[in-house]
Amino acid sequence: MARLGLQDATDLVAKALRNAGASGPMANSTARALVRAEAQGLASHGLSRVPQYVTHLRNGRAVGSAEAVVARRKGAAVLVDAKQGLAFPACDLAVHSAVEVAREFGVCFVGVTNSHHAGVIVDHLRAAAAAGMVGMGFANSPAAMPAAGGKHAIFGTNPVAAVFPRKNAEALMIDLSLSEVARGKLMVAAKDRKSIPLGWALDKDGNPTTDPKAGMEGSMLPLGAISSPKGSMLALMVELMVTAVIGAQFGFEASSFFVDAGNQPRIGQAFIVIDPGALAGADVYYERMETVIAEMLKDDGVRLAGARRLALERKAAGQGLTIPDALKAQLDTLAA
Repeated sequence: MARLGLQDATDLVAKALRNAGASGPMANSTARALVRAEAQGLASHGLSRVPQYVTHLRNGRAVGSAEAVVARRKGAAVLVDAKQGLAFPACDLAVHSAVEVAREFGVCFVGVTNSHHAGVIVDHLRAAAAAGMVGMGFANSPAAMPAAGGKHAIFGTNPVAAVFPRKNAEALMIDLSLSEVARGKLMVAAKDRKSIPLGWALDKDGNPTTDPKAGMEGSMLPLGAISSPKGSMLALMVELMVTAVIGAQFGFEASSFFVDAGNQPRIGQAFIVIDPGALAGADVYYERMETVIAEMLKDDGVRLAGARRLALERKAAGQGLTIPDALKAQLDTLAA
């Protein structure tokens, strides 16, 4: 295993992305996000994504020279166009714009269209929490899950996220995929030549599988699919919110992230930012937050949302990252 300091890792990733054609701002924003994900223990959204992004930049699936812009605004509704670039600069612009608009109107809905893989959705919302605002995030992705009762993949794993700031403590950070697990876990399992549990995925013929490669060629199972269609219905809600509302492509119109050749995905993300001061008032909001948290913590087994990943991030800040030697060698080659 190789060890890297966070800044060294960020510089290495940014150089690899610049070598593949990403602009300086795009490379830096993406590198910070991937290193932060790795630091939180989210390997499926961390440095393992660098070779994928590099290939997409080189193959034209992502435009390295793209500059995200605010394409439209009407009141508290904002549309950001990622211009087919990597998603991170566009999401940065979206959330910072949403914070400014929410200061004026109390709330903002911002969509990001013509986008790419957006990584850990809740991390984009940290800027909202830092401003004392509640944030919610949604994204679609290339088709990986069937509709309820169906067999062929239509929806992405379509993550949802939320952040709730606290007055004198770390924000609550909620982030979950609407598949039984994130598809990136199959990618990691395939690389490590490990099997996956039954109930995670189906093969291309619609049969349950423990082979991660067969699952990636087939489809993911929606959250709770074994017992109900609720996960599929939630995926549909997110899919419509980040496509029909803002004009992005559906998951079934986008080529998989896990193939080198394919189209520009042009998928969508959406963020809602709310100023609690415009509603109950900041003092009431913080009091209500601490009341529910105190009630939750009466049970010893309760862990607050985001606490584990934030603890790992703090640890990594002091001790650095530990990654497989093969991945480190791959990153060195891409950055050379």
